Amino acid sequence: MEPVTLTTDRLLLRTVGPQETDAVYAVCQDPDIQRWTTIPSPYLLEHARGFTEQMVPDGWANGSMFTFGVFLPTGQLVGMLSITMRSLGTGEIGFWGAKEHRGNGYITEAALAASRWAFTRLSVDRVEWRAEVGNTASRAVAERAGFTVEGVLRSSLNNKGVLRDCWVGSLLPSDLGLASTAPYVPGRG
Repeated sequence: MEPVTLTTDRLLLRTVGPQETDAVYAVCQDPDIQRWTTIPSPYLLEHARGFTEQMVPDGWANGSMFTFGVFLPTGQLVGMLSITMRSLGTGEIGFWGAKEHRGNGYITEAALAASRWAFTRLSVDRVEWRAEVGNTASRAVAERAGFTVEGVLRSSLNNKGVLRDCWVGSLLPSDLGLASTAPYVPGRG
């Protein structure tokens, strides 16, 4: 699939390439991003280069991962967001925000825009969110975007070779007033 560009009231979501390598590298020096995400630590320039020049374009080309840089209209990178296809009709959202731009709702806004796009353009019926238990900032973004936190998955997240418990949540098309590709009948338990 060719990369797409999404816009919100305040943001531009578009693919990233070699021109963003230095910006990705700089933002990913943040100890919180290295601690709570699965990016390598220490995060080297070669990691940023591999991300912007190979991982991102390959994901779009083969339909496995749709990565958006989150930019202000000025062109400043404020975060990164991807939807990785996990199974038929299910994508997993992941994101980080630049330290100096946290608290402005940018990543929440981007998560909603990308999820809406996945529901309407990718035939996704469930966007999952996962974060290591304790990553309260990620959880706050997910909850503000309308995700329902469904529970804790024990020993489910491998972060730098260590298995950790993670929260899991979901957003469904109906949460945004959209139709699913198939009827949904909630359990009655």
